[in-house]
Amino acid sequence: MDINKMDIVGRLSYNCDLLFRVIDIQESNGKKIAILFGEDLRIVADAPYEDLVIIDQKDRLKLTQEYRSLEEQSLQLFRQDVSLLKQRREYEVSGGYSKPSNYFQIPGKVLHLDGDASYLKKCLTLYEKIGVPVMGVHCNEKEMAEKVGQLIEDYRPDILVVTGHDAYSKAKGKLSDINSYRHSKHFVQTVREARKKVPHLDQLFIFAGACQSHFESLIYAGANFASSPSRINIHALDPVYIVSKISFSPFMERINVWDVLRNTLTGEKGLGGIESKGVLRTGMPYKPIVEENEE
Repeated sequence: MDINKMDIVGRLSYNCDLLFRVIDIQESNGKKIAILFGEDLRIVADAPYEDLVIIDQKDRLKLTQEYRSLEEQSLQLFRQDVSLLKQRREYEVSGGYSKPSNYFQIPGKVLHLDGDASYLKKCLTLYEKIGVPVMGVHCNEKEMAEKVGQLIEDYRPDILVVTGHDAYSKAKGKLSDINSYRHSKHFVQTVREARKKVPHLDQLFIFAGACQSHFESLIYAGANFASSPSRINIHALDPVYIVSKISFSPFMERINVWDVLRNTLTGEKGLGGIESKGVLRTGMPYKPIVEENEE
């Protein structure tokens, strides 16, 4: 069976443990090599053409059922968190329920740069479900650093997401060498450029990284949260859960790292960060304008 671009495939040598999208098919020394993007995990890989098999719709559903279940569980837990945050804010701004709670809230705005258009679409759908204001931009990982400064000026976000695909290659060198990673150095440079625009960690919250990314370099470059401490794969939607938590946390509150990580799909092996502040702001009074009906 012929395999073409955008087909969903598995690798026979790995017992088809992960689903991949075929992004490109190249030829090297007379052999076909396929470039693959993970369908649920933010990993990029290459594989011999003959090692691939197309996964039909029925098998795809079986393989993705676990991920869909985890996604739904994380979403439910996140909504519970947001509800508790909202109740606490209502209590605080209303003086312990002794005053009318006619207030309004402004969650943090997100600028999400993603190297994968398909993942970006999934993330934007989730942001919308949660209620986070977001601007999504599809951008090749290698071009992010040159574009991020102008995007920050244009959109003035409270939160920046820099993600896409990444992978560590043992053939390229040691785990400690950033040149052994496909896109980590591009993510690092993007974070550095963003910090030239907004140096303060509490004025612009940054999440950066993808599967197996060089966590330490991203943090030292200026990211608040990043992947991947244990160099494991992260789920496509993990960045959304992290920054949404920040978006709905009050700006006067310090965010505990574990509180941010506990409802993600990957957890502390794939994600980590430093103490940061929320960005949600509360205002008063809230009085909706009611237009009078014209006679």
